Amino acid sequence: MSAYDDLTAFQRETSALGEIAGRLGWDQETVMPRGAASQRAEEMAAIEAVLHARRSDSRVAEWLEQADPQDQVGQAQLREIRRSYERTVKVPADLATAIARVTSAAQGTWAQARADEDVAAFLPVLDEVVALKREEGAALAQGGDIYDAMVEDYEPYTTGSQIAEIFDQMRPRLVALRAAVLDEPAPQALTGSFDELKQMQLSENLATTFGYDLNTGRIDKAVHPFSSGSGSDVRITTRTSKTDPFNCFYSTIHEVGHAAYEQGIDPAYALTPLGRGVSMGVHESQSRIYENQLGRSRAFTGWLFGQMKDAFGDFGISDPDTFYATVNGVHNGYIRTEADEVQYNLHIMLRFDLERALMAGDLQVNDLEVAWNDRFKADFGYAVDTPSNGCLQDVHWSVGLFGYFPTYSLGNVYAGCLYQALRNAVPELDVQLGAGDTTGATDWLRENVQQHGGLYAPSETIQRASGMEPGPDPLLGYLEQKFGGLYGL
Repeated sequence: MSAYDDLTAFQRETSALGEIAGRLGWDQETVMPRGAASQRAEEMAAIEAVLHARRSDSRVAEWLEQADPQDQVGQAQLREIRRSYERTVKVPADLATAIARVTSAAQGTWAQARADEDVAAFLPVLDEVVALKREEGAALAQGGDIYDAMVEDYEPYTTGSQIAEIFDQMRPRLVALRAAVLDEPAPQALTGSFDELKQMQLSENLATTFGYDLNTGRIDKAVHPFSSGSGSDVRITTRTSKTDPFNCFYSTIHEVGHAAYEQGIDPAYALTPLGRGVSMGVHESQSRIYENQLGRSRAFTGWLFGQMKDAFGDFGISDPDTFYATVNGVHNGYIRTEADEVQYNLHIMLRFDLERALMAGDLQVNDLEVAWNDRFKADFGYAVDTPSNGCLQDVHWSVGLFGYFPTYSLGNVYAGCLYQALRNAVPELDVQLGAGDTTGATDWLRENVQQHGGLYAPSETIQRASGMEPGPDPLLGYLEQKFGGLYGL
């Protein structure tokens, strides 16, 4: 066998083990008994030790030196394997194992603290997570910016400063649009009680409507909805609330966007570095365009209105136009995942600035709750009422995902570019969505984005699909047009 064959065979086994670790994570957030948390932490640490050893195996460096594929796919495989190897060897094995152990345990501590509204119970383990992640970041950065090293895990070839520049461009127009919208009368709110079993049934219908293949996937419930897996095993979760079925439906559509990306990747790339989404920003572009530009469009909400009437009978909304306004209502709220399109990115900017300060050592964990509450009051104009609506609402920091949050807004920016190109490519889009047919949109996204997996760098993926350099103007123009029309601005 050639060096390239040896390398890719070794990589496939490593990727398969990584998928097993991912399945343990899925189990932990869905059906694992609460009392198993400490054992699961040891299991996650053990498999991380094996993965770290394989990813830093000296033979990988030798194979990389000798391999010389001539085709585009082979060169892309080497690019991604080399990037992973060079990052892995900078992090000591005992540190990688410790992070896996602590973050697995911290996730359970966070969930209980969130349920108990008890920040103090969570801060000690969060302090440990932050210390370990800063140590890891310093090892990766080798004298450079620690937060940049964190971002590289989720959005390769992007820095915190570049993200901050994009956010600085977005913030003034978002704040102005929010102020104008909130000055207008609010649309009719959804009221009443909605059977949770019927929500899950309609949720499954929505998932398949957006192309989710249940033959290689499944839908479960979790506190914090997520998508997990790749290739022929891609799972999603959602959540239900008797008074807010939109939370279930749009969480499902959002996670289907992630899952459709993984299911849509060229099967030839399975269990290779190209067999996963190229970045979390590109991943988020799929979930956000599914959820918002498609799922919350006037055309699609007209179809969804009929589906809800079939499922729940008369639920207090009289017509499709009123329903469209209700689905897209802009209102005060604390929860990022429930935020409307106008305010969502402001929630991300808050988290971006706080986690960047944590990684820089400018903010201490014990001061996080006060810093969060002060920033929220300054940005949104009202005070956080409970910790679960404040710094305890997201799972990310408990599991060490520092540098992840800004990719949500990058995903929105990318989705804005893709949607502009999609509308030009599929002129009958609204007619199709109005009939509950998403295939024009999802086929275009699969062909232009999803099938490529990690073949191209993130910004190149978006540029090739949309025909433009990624930037915030298409997103901001879409938001101003949509909500200007909804609120008569």
